[in-house]
Amino acid sequence: MSVKPEQYDLIRRPIITEKATLASESGAVVFEVQMSATKPQIKEAVEKLFNVKVKAVNTTVTKGKVKRFRGRPGTRRDVKKAYVTLVEGNTIDVSTGL
Repeated sequence: MSVKPEQYDLIRRPIITEKATLASESGAVVFEVQMSATKPQIKEAVEKLFNVKVKAVNTTVTKGKVKRFRGRPGTRRDVKKAYVTLVEGNTIDVSTGL
């Protein structure tokens, strides 16, 4: 059960917001992932990186907003989020990092 280098690239960072904190009360953790990541890949990566059992993975794609940068219109990048639900008794402390 070794960790592959591409699994570190698959999961970019944990997302810590009010909505993510509410999700963590029901045993879910939210990560920003690569746009090309699939649910089975995310499940395998989280299980191997954090040594936990994953119950389910839900993903959402947030489209980048059009904002103004120095007076010119620009677009923020699109972000894919993975809501990873863990099996009872498993936890991930996202505040400490890897």
